[in-house]
Amino acid sequence: MENIGALSILLAFCLAVFSVAAAVTGKYARRPFLVVSAERAVYATWALLTAASAILITALIQGDYRLAYVESHSNRAMSGVYKFTAWWGGQEGSLLFWSWILATYSAIVVYTNRRKFREMMPLVVAIMMATLAFFIGMITFVASPFQVLTIGGRGIIDVGDGNGLSPLLQWWTMAIHPPMLYLGYVGFTVPFAFAMASLLTKQRGEAWIHTTRRWAIVTWLFQSTGILLGMGWAYTVLGWGGYWGWDPVENASLMPWITATAFLHSVMMQEKKGMMKVWNMVLVSATFLLSILGTTLTRTGLVSSVHAFAQSPVKPYFTSFILTATALTTMAIVSNLKYLRSEVKLESVVSRESSFLFNNLILLASCFAVLWGTLFPVIMEAITGEKETIDAPYYNRVNVPIALFLIFLTGVGPLIAWRKSSLSSLRRAFLIPAVSGLVVVVGLLAGGIHDIAPLISFGLCAFVLATILSEFWKGSYAIHLKEKLSLPRAAFELTWRNTRRYGGYLVHMGVVIMFIGFTGSAFNLHETRSIGLNQRVRFGRYEVRLLNVNEGENSNYAFNHATLSVFEDGREIDQLEPEIRLYKSSQQQASMVGIRRRLNEDLYVNFSGISPDNTKAIFQMYVFPLVSWIWIGYWVLLSGTIICLIPGKVRLQYARTEVVGIATAPATVES
Repeated sequence: MENIGALSILLAFCLAVFSVAAAVTGKYARRPFLVVSAERAVYATWALLTAASAILITALIQGDYRLAYVESHSNRAMSGVYKFTAWWGGQEGSLLFWSWILATYSAIVVYTNRRKFREMMPLVVAIMMATLAFFIGMITFVASPFQVLTIGGRGIIDVGDGNGLSPLLQWWTMAIHPPMLYLGYVGFTVPFAFAMASLLTKQRGEAWIHTTRRWAIVTWLFQSTGILLGMGWAYTVLGWGGYWGWDPVENASLMPWITATAFLHSVMMQEKKGMMKVWNMVLVSATFLLSILGTTLTRTGLVSSVHAFAQSPVKPYFTSFILTATALTTMAIVSNLKYLRSEVKLESVVSRESSFLFNNLILLASCFAVLWGTLFPVIMEAITGEKETIDAPYYNRVNVPIALFLIFLTGVGPLIAWRKSSLSSLRRAFLIPAVSGLVVVVGLLAGGIHDIAPLISFGLCAFVLATILSEFWKGSYAIHLKEKLSLPRAAFELTWRNTRRYGGYLVHMGVVIMFIGFTGSAFNLHETRSIGLNQRVRFGRYEVRLLNVNEGENSNYAFNHATLSVFEDGREIDQLEPEIRLYKSSQQQASMVGIRRRLNEDLYVNFSGISPDNTKAIFQMYVFPLVSWIWIGYWVLLSGTIICLIPGKVRLQYARTEVVGIATAPATVES
């Protein structure tokens, strides 16, 4: 079967290359049959990659340990779920998974646009399939998942068992986290392809924006979900108590999210005002290129990370690809700048238009700070030959002020009028939000909190929440008075009429709630304690008693399991059961932490081991205030994003918009 899998990948590579050549030739030689042939090659490529993926998954589940990939990432003791997730658990399999997702996206794009955008579609197909051809080329010629184990040039018949996945990956979130990130990374290729095709064909209007807005939102949501799942995994599995360590690969997932966020904001300016066209082209291109950079950092061993693969032969190919893609994209934008001129000019600094501009500038400053911190060690090692490191304090010093300013802009934007705002209108709009923020700050000061950064953060969060709630209140109350609906029904009607606007407000609310959770980290507690059997120790406002420590094993790992009783004010309130696991096949250790989750704080205990004299167990104990609000904020963000994707009840047609290449009436856009 491995020969069929390898042949499927080789044929998929040939078809991807053919699709690029046929699409470009058909476009410029005016041969429609070649364009159609290129689109059909997209479907065939997807079918071949699906077949190859099915063969690899079958080998992983059935335990065909003749394959080097299966032997390295699966074993008999693993559950079926983790055998399946081993598909993307290693270098070669993850590249196949990446390719399969892009092939799936490409097939969907071709099918849904088979009668639209005929001027652009050949180049859309060419760009997407050129990217796909590169990734398929990696698994065809450089890192094949169907490589058979050999000794002395001869294939091995049976190795008995495999090494299995890394223990850190044998956790439920890791069955979801990588696919979500890949769906985000890969999905950003679609708006990039449409943007470049629109630019190269000099399309009038914003056809590419209307076509790819939903793609951009959905892939942004996938990326957001992947990042949050990764944070939850780090918090629960790694045992150090944090959820974000400014690891290079964490940064790699964050950077395209930042530029995609900026793009989703500024794209509204092009839709409504004909402004920020250069911004949008740069942002959508940067998002795609940063996605490729993130993939490069993860797969080439360019940076050291718990998330990254080791050094591999794909490094020079990925480096060449990203440099070539950056150069070609820059040339395309610079040579077509005259087609990206704004239709109107910014009239006032105090306007909603300017708030979008400032939002973009701050987001890009944040992205550059993260990019510089991530690549600086790589650059210095290349120049000096010595390894440099940039630690979390650098990122916090730079990004905390940027984040606070972004929160401020999130609250300011809805309060400022389009074009120009008067002083009296600003005074009326800012009164309630400003008072709300001030009241929170004064209350916290009275409660004994005097650190400047948390005070500013909590005050700004209150300011933004008051802004969003007042926007919902004003609109809902107007509908309540006019149509005699109850306030909850009026709020539902308001949101349904303008899903983009009010769904966006909910997304902002989710981000603010998450920032409340982030701010709680300023008050974290941490102690390492050694506890004897039935001994009680005090930690913060809790008392912790060790009830027992049990040893055991199963077919996959051996474990030490501790049971702790938690007391508050002399009353038992919970029991925690942290555990240490030693996986047999890999001889790697992993921790299962005990967490008592509450809205105000989490009590978090990691079992570190047994003391040298075997009389006490060692525990790392933490208190994390407000951390649950990070996960709550995500659910609000998810709800708001889904609402944004639902067509609004009221549709507005922008007179300035031209959609080229559709043989129907002009497209409409939700308000």
